[in-house]
Amino acid sequence: MGSWEQPGYDVRLDWGAEGVAALGRECAVLVVVDVLSFSTTTDLVVGRGGRVLPVRWRDDRGVAQARAAGAVIAGEGAFTLRPSSVTEIPPGTLLALPSPNGATLCAAAAATGARVLAGCLRNASAVAAKASDLGGPIGLIAAGERWGVTIFGAGEACGPLRPCVEDQMGAGAIAAALAGQGLSLSPEAALAARSVDVTALAGCVSGRELTEAGHGGDVTLAARLDVSDAAPVLSEGVLA
Repeated sequence: MGSWEQPGYDVRLDWGAEGVAALGRECAVLVVVDVLSFSTTTDLVVGRGGRVLPVRWRDDRGVAQARAAGAVIAGEGAFTLRPSSVTEIPPGTLLALPSPNGATLCAAAAATGARVLAGCLRNASAVAAKASDLGGPIGLIAAGERWGVTIFGAGEACGPLRPCVEDQMGAGAIAAALAGQGLSLSPEAALAARSVDVTALAGCVSGRELTEAGHGGDVTLAARLDVSDAAPVLSEGVLA
């Protein structure tokens, strides 16, 4: 074990797939935080009694398997990756949700053998409580964005990581809730815990991108703190 695993702390934080690989070597629980939009959409679906099947980005085989399992495929009808599209999703719906960050990281996190949760600002305290119940150490995975990747059109399948405000805040809100339970935070997690300012979400790069594309309502939904008691846990490939 080296310094990359942030040893000696109950709660650690790192970024993207590289962070999954590092923290997954020791953490019993990994929380994937992709505030705009995967984790927020997942929270809304699970909060309404639905389930989410994460699908790696541009994985045709994964989509086919999800369809065979009876899932509704996001993007093929009324439901999409956007949070505002699922606010009235019927209870019991199994939604296959492809995304370049959150869904892809869920698969990578599960492969480490850790228990996997999906967290955001909306369900920060609920996810913290569930993660603590599952045991530790707990790794918070801020998804970040990928340069050259956009959910609105074509682009590279995977660009270099771009750390982003919204996922730093989402992970920080969960870290703060865990600290409130008496768990120790690594410096990375502690710094994130001090960064939670939901008013910054609309003005950050990702928030502006969505708003300028006509999806400001999604930013508003994502910026609500601790309004949900859903704590989606991945089990047999499904978040519920």
